[in-house]
Amino acid sequence: MDLAMVKKILTWGAIAFLIFFVAYRPQSAADVFKSIGGGIMDIATGFGDFFTSLVT
Repeated sequence: MDLAMVKKILTWGAIAFLIFFVAYRPQSAADVFKSIGGGIMDIATGFGDFFTSLVT
């Protein structure tokens, strides 16, 4: 089994898990995505504040 095949199997497995998770636990899935989105926004805000501090 080569690396490309393993990658393909893991990718399809992750997609299947995501569909299952959203279909059977929609509230939990929404909470996870809200948490991830909030974390990304915090990181973006931190970078923005950093670069603003460099310029001013």
